[in-house]
Amino acid sequence: MTATRPERRVLDGRFIRLEPYTAAHLPDLWAALGHPEVFAGGYGGGPAGLPADEAAFAEWAPRNMPHEAGNTYVAVLTQGEDAGTVVGASSLTDFDLPLEHAHIGYTAWDPRVWAGPVNPEAKLLMLGEAFDHGFGRVKLQADVLNERSRAAMLKLGAQFEGVVRRDKIRADGSWRDTAVYSILIDEWPAVKAGLEARLADAEPPVLAR
Repeated sequence: MTATRPERRVLDGRFIRLEPYTAAHLPDLWAALGHPEVFAGGYGGGPAGLPADEAAFAEWAPRNMPHEAGNTYVAVLTQGEDAGTVVGASSLTDFDLPLEHAHIGYTAWDPRVWAGPVNPEAKLLMLGEAFDHGFGRVKLQADVLNERSRAAMLKLGAQFEGVVRRDKIRADGSWRDTAVYSILIDEWPAVKAGLEARLADAEPPVLAR
């Protein structure tokens, strides 16, 4: 099957809806992501990349999300008393159609939904979109120091491929090594089943006030 770039469209899940990013999402994204702990793990180049305020975030975000080269999605809760709340963003990007490669990255979630159903359901939706469009390999990656994200990728069922040394410059000017993982089309049925099993008994996120 020849890979084709997925169109930008809403992806509906049980707990979240992934909406194609627009500038109208920026205030809600700042409320969800404008926290030191979000950037501490490497998002935005690490702690030094945290914008100073909402106005700075509105300038920073469009330059740091691949919403033109890729499909950036904004996650909106769909269940419970917090339905309608934006809780983060992730992107399906780096489309290489001849090689059937894609990349899920630029991911950050409101700390209040960490360890809940948001990340696994977002990955379920985006992986399904990639494999349904003929991609054979989807890459995921993280700063080698980001143990939380690396553990989450393994829990998804992604396979560790190795470390790309001196790969990117962090916001503080230091060099980042990148840990690379992937999921292949042949692995997708087992990964999908595992994600669906994790979500089957999950409860809707309840945001702490």
